[in-house]
Amino acid sequence: MADPIRVVVQRGDTVEAEHVVHAVAVRDGQVTDSAGDPGLVTFMRSSAKPFQALPLAREERDLPDTELAIACASHDALPEHLAAVEALLARAHATADDLECGLDPESKLRHNCSGKHAGMLLHARTRGWPREGYRLAGHPVQEEGLALVAEAAGVAPDQIPTAVDGCGVVTFGLSLEAMARAFAHLLSDDLDGAGRVVHAMRDNPVLIGGPAAADTALMQAIPGAIAKRGAEGLMCLGLADGTGVAVKVEDGANRAAGPAAGLFLGLGERLATTVINSRGEQVGRVFPRS
Repeated sequence: MADPIRVVVQRGDTVEAEHVVHAVAVRDGQVTDSAGDPGLVTFMRSSAKPFQALPLAREERDLPDTELAIACASHDALPEHLAAVEALLARAHATADDLECGLDPESKLRHNCSGKHAGMLLHARTRGWPREGYRLAGHPVQEEGLALVAEAAGVAPDQIPTAVDGCGVVTFGLSLEAMARAFAHLLSDDLDGAGRVVHAMRDNPVLIGGPAAADTALMQAIPGAIAKRGAEGLMCLGLADGTGVAVKVEDGANRAAGPAAGLFLGLGERLATTVINSRGEQVGRVFPRS
């Protein structure tokens, strides 16, 4: 096992901070590369969204790719993002009032998880399940989400610790190796609906995050890849050759996930970012080193 990746934050000529990052790659069920601890357990957070969108891919055969992509997204509330969320809500015969990702209707629509929540409302309507409380543990929407993540990761549902995510839905605890295995599974032919999810993500990388989002940048930099970031410094990817990858910043700093994933995937410093002050001036860099 290789040493962890280190991502440096440099202001001027001085290193101001350093983040320790763990990463693993899995192909055909086997670990093919790692840095740090592939057994590290953490919560998938928003990296679970492509799996939570699988019921839409399976059941909503006329769903446009843009609406399926926004259900997988942690979006920046740009006009194209909000238009896709509103279209998904209309399909569910729902409004922003029905979203349970916040309290204020206007802010709920702009919440970066509103697409996922709109998709869950649509799935509940299609199945005839109660709309209220769709986000809560024990609701069929969340029980199905757990089962789908377990299937993809190859872990029994009762072996997956759960908690409440930032937007109020259930989130799932897995090792990085299991997350990488799950994303490899998305690229396979034996997970129903996965092909539609992968196609929607590949064709709409800016809907998945935004122009400055690290997962969008990774999809634009690596042909055929899908990428989904999660809170607390997590990044998961599926590559065109069937490899799944999971990257986790030990201290939860989101700013380090993209640069670390870029280094792990052979992009060098291509995903290094800049430190910008309140005047819009570049005053430093965030970049990886092995």
